[in-house]
Amino acid sequence: MNATRRLGVGDGAFTGVLYALAAFGIWGLSPIYFKSLGHVPATEVLAHRVVWATVLLVAVLWLQRRGLELIRELLSWRRVGFYLVTALLVSTNWLIFIWSIQNDRLLEASLGYYINPLVNVLLGTVFLRERLNRWQIVAVALAAAGVMNLVLGYGKFPWVALTLAFSFGFYGLLRKKAGMDAILGLTVETLLLVPAALLFLGWLAFQGSGAFAHAGAKTDVLLIFAGVITAVPLVCFLQAARRLQLTTVGLMQYLAPTLNLLLAVLAYYEPFTTAHLITFVCIWIALAIYSFDAFFARHRERAAHAANSNH
Repeated sequence: MNATRRLGVGDGAFTGVLYALAAFGIWGLSPIYFKSLGHVPATEVLAHRVVWATVLLVAVLWLQRRGLELIRELLSWRRVGFYLVTALLVSTNWLIFIWSIQNDRLLEASLGYYINPLVNVLLGTVFLRERLNRWQIVAVALAAAGVMNLVLGYGKFPWVALTLAFSFGFYGLLRKKAGMDAILGLTVETLLLVPAALLFLGWLAFQGSGAFAHAGAKTDVLLIFAGVITAVPLVCFLQAARRLQLTTVGLMQYLAPTLNLLLAVLAYYEPFTTAHLITFVCIWIALAIYSFDAFFARHRERAAHAANSNH
């Protein structure tokens, strides 16, 4: 068995790595896109993101011949109730992320996506009765210490980071409990948000304060491109998840917040203080512990499965 196969990228899964790099690369570099729309209010950018993402996602489902599945989901009131909650969570996450970029808080946003996997562990313990092992407890405690250090050392509560981490954490938790398909689920969520988005954009147009068709062709193209920024990385991620081991995808997910961090410090010159450094070091150590524990747990699980298969 070669090294590539041990890392979970053998058996033709090199394509999966490329898909993962595309997904996390787009998510990581998306602040460049949202920064270019800094002259458009975050709420208006969000509304366009919802509308154009819906158009593209419906087109993807149509090409996949899954129109009947979409209709069945929309006709299930119980499912729609779940989707309404997850739609509010994901739209909150999108809005805070866009706002953070436009208000020079990308560094804090990157912190939120770094701690999100650890928040997922915490939510799994509280709501799914999953038990933490000792290494997971150490990782969560280190992450909490890092956040507290930022509060005490920097003097500001990192509400952007925690809102992003917990909104996406609860979003993932509900999607997992409901067993929702990724593309189908996001399509239903954006469809449920479209009426409010269109009403808001219509009101802006009536007031004459909307950016679309008033701020130049470049702005119009960028706003329409919001659908691509939303749908393309998701499709790439799903293709990657089908081809790669969970641990490989788990390790590669840190590419996105790392790119966010580099953009914040090197491109947008956001202040990176000693308090920030200590906090990020705590988070990085916590993630290293969490990732190694997940890797070895997966290895033990595969070994046990192989042993049982031989009997």
